[in-house]
Parts: sequence; C-alpha cells; structure tokens
Amino acid sequence: MKRTTVRRGLLLAALGCALGTAAVAVPVHASPALSVAPAASTVREARYHLGDLAFTPPAALGYKGRSELAGTVYYPARPGTGRHPVVLMQHGHWETCADAGAQARHAAAEQARDRALERGDKAEAARQEALMEKAAAPLWAWPCARGTAPIPSSTGYDYLGRALAARGFVVVSVGTNGINATDGGQADTVYRARAALIERHLRLWQQLSASGDGPLRTALTDARDGSPVRADFRGRLDLGRVGLLGHSMGGGGVMQEIADAHRADLPHGIDIKAAFALAPTATWDGEPVTRTPFAVMWGTCDAVNTGDFFERNRAATRVPLFKYTLTGGNHDFYNRQWSPSSGQVAARDDAEPGKRPGTCRTQYLDRDTPQREDARLSEEQQRRITGDRVAAFFERYLRGRTDRMPYLTGERPFPGEPENVVTTSVAGK
Repeated sequence: MKRTTVRRGLLLAALGCALGTAAVAVPVHASPALSVAPAASTVREARYHLGDLAFTPPAALGYKGRSELAGTVYYPARPGTGRHPVVLMQHGHWETCADAGAQARHAAAEQARDRALERGDKAEAARQEALMEKAAAPLWAWPCARGTAPIPSSTGYDYLGRALAARGFVVVSVGTNGINATDGGQADTVYRARAALIERHLRLWQQLSASGDGPLRTALTDARDGSPVRADFRGRLDLGRVGLLGHSMGGGGVMQEIADAHRADLPHGIDIKAAFALAPTATWDGEPVTRTPFAVMWGTCDAVNTGDFFERNRAATRVPLFKYTLTGGNHDFYNRQWSPSSGQVAARDDAEPGKRPGTCRTQYLDRDTPQREDARLSEEQQRRITGDRVAAFFERYLRGRTDRMPYLTGERPFPGEPENVVTTSVAGK
C-alpha cells in the first residue's frame, strides 16, 4: 500500500497550534506545540563527558581512531511515575574545534585561490590551496588545542531534545568529534564505528537505569551551572522503547545500527523501535533495513545529495517507512550550531543561491530531473517542519500514539506549517 501527498504553496500565517487539535482532543501537557519553546520549568538539561578519547571502536571493525564519550541530556523536570522512552541522537560530519583564527585564514586563502583561478594562475592557486589545508588542520583536530573550545555539534538539536522531553521522553544527543577528526579514508568502516558508539552510549544508560551505577552515576552535571544532577534515573528509563535520530553521517550511523543484519547485536533489554534520519549520507554496504520503522528527510537544495534509504527498502519493508522532501530545504539548518544565525565557527548556509533573491538551486540525485530554483526555507521554518514530524514520529512508534499517523502520512497537514513538504510513505507488508 502506498500513500503520496504533495503540498506546496504560499506560507501560512497561522502559528502556534498544537499538533492534532483539529482531529483529536489531546491534553496540552501531553502534546505541546512545537512552535512554542517548552517552558524552562518543564525540561531539564544535563551533560556528561567521560573523556575526549574514551571510546575506541571494536578492533574487529578495523577503524583507526578514538572518540569522546560525551552527551547532552534533555529530560522532564517532573518525571511523574513510570518509565520513559529514550531517544538517542547523533550529529554528522563537521569541523571539530572553534578556532576563529584558523577559520579566518582559511577563508582568506580560499578567496585568494578563487581569484587566482579566475586569472588562470595555476601556481598561485596551488599555493593558496596549501594554505587552506594548513588553516583547516586546527579546525579538524581532536582533541582541540589548549584554549580552543570544541564545536558542540551535539547541542545543535536542542530544539528537538526539549520538545521531546516536554512530551515525556529522555533524550541523549551524543558527540562524535573524535570520529569526525579521524574518518578520512575510512568510508568502509566509519558507519559501523558510529553505530558502535551509539551502542556504547545505550549500554551506559542501561546500566544507570538498571542499578543507578556505572560511569554515568557521578558524571551528569546541570547545563546551567555545572552542579551535580540530582535526578535519579534508576528504574525510570524504558530501554525497550528506544528511538534513534541521526543527521548527515550520523543518519548513516543510525541506519547502520538498525540494519536487519545487526538487530541481534544489541544487548538484552535494549530494543530500537524506530529511527529518524535527517539528510542521511549513504552507508558503505547498503544493508537492508526492513524490520524497523524509519523516516528520512531531505531538502531539494541540499548540496550533500543524501542517501536513498527509502528507495532501497520500500519494496521489501515489513513496516511503515516515510520520506519527507522539503522544498527549499538545505543540509545545515537542522543543526543550530551549524546554521549562520548561531555565530559559531564554521557555521554556514550550504545551499547554492539561485539567480532570484530568496531562492536556491535544486540538487536532485536524479540527474534527469531538471534543475530549478526553489523558494528557500528559513532556519526557523526548516526546524519547525523537522520538529513537528520528529515529535509525531516518536510519539507514534515509542508511545503508541496512532492518532499521529495521518500527520505522518500527509493525510492531514501540521497546523501552521509552510506548505513545502512532499510526503511519501509505504505501509509495509
């Protein structure tokens, strides 16, 4: 069974409506509107850092390099009773160190190279290329040089973490700077290393939830002031209801983790029920993913040209799959740290500008599709669309909210959104 809905048109002015209020009566505390930031009193944020080089991928993978074991945690301030489903997020491939001087030198050399190429001066262009490479080195170092802060890519999905925590989820967004600094030339193993890092974090949380013990017992600190977190997670997490979310190469790592061939690798008591991939890059081996519901989102102006997981698996899937195409969406706006408004080192807009103001050039994988100019989505619009679907998706597959399905399939519009989404879904066998 297949459902396809195409929604394009003018931006709507109405904002702030709660998800599904036109269809079902849902208590506000159970489903707050994503367009409204959760009140500080409803969500807490914590962090942990067990070492810049604390994670070594399994030797059998053959991956060379170590990474941090660090995460940002969003959880309900008033947990109530019962156990909470867990969502683990992994960011993608990005610069690792916030060295503003190195970034300025790199930009200057890049501009000089481009001028040399325009003049036809190949020797000068090559010299500037060498300067660019030298300037890039400290931006991709790990650990970062003393006095240079890491780029906190894992905090770039805070808008998702807070929205999910306000709905009763415990959300862990993990760092992968060490993998980003060492993955060059290791395309055949990097996604397995990323999947192994996901498993390591899940084991840490399983241990904390089961016994209140383990490395996380004294490692959690409040993001506001660094004080120890007093929340007791013992017996409060449901690791049998885990969702994964990954962006870019993090999306590839998530898809590697839920591949059919690896379902048995998870330790007893951990069950990944669903995954959401934002502009996921393609894994090396293309292993089938047919038994875990997943959603893929990408933008028509995404210059990275991301993986085709939906197309690969739609014919064989046993479970529902979803694909969301954002007209005028790009690659970087999913992550607030990577977006220009953050002011962060290396933040940028990756879309290719169109000739008309406010447009971007499309980047379809299918080269037979004519390139056109689409109206650009703003950072806020792209994250609004993302947040609505991510929240509805995990409410459906981690909390059993079947009333979310019409919104996921595109049968009903999300209130207050710009009409820029093409939704394709398959129901599975």
